[in-house]
Amino acid sequence: MTPTEDLIHRYYAAFNAGAWETMLSLLTEDVAHDINQGGRETGVEAFRAFLARMDASYSEQLADIVVMAAPDGTRAAAEFTVHGTYKATDEGLPPATGQRYVLPAGAFFDIRGGRIARVSNFYNLADWLQQVGA
Repeated sequence: MTPTEDLIHRYYAAFNAGAWETMLSLLTEDVAHDINQGGRETGVEAFRAFLARMDASYSEQLADIVVMAAPDGTRAAAEFTVHGTYKATDEGLPPATGQRYVLPAGAFFDIRGGRIARVSNFYNLADWLQQVGA
């Protein structure tokens, strides 16, 4: 396993453990976070706030994680399956009633200085909406 692949695996292990501070320690201070079908947020503090919002509305575990990295280690991609529960209504989305969902997803990363400088997440929002009964 390359150092970049190890970094991404540690990032997702921290996610699955709910170890938000560990996740954040793997990011550059100016990390760019591209939210699925949304905007870009920049910086660790914005990422921390995003994690708090997500934690309030969703309980998720990632499985079947496959990580691929460029030979020079500056970019990576991951594909995985999200197993989640929609536990509290997220602003602008349908009401949460504890709906469960299983969703294929992926992410792209830029790596700088051994840390994650960009995370771009992608999943099929229409699929998720259908699964939660929208």
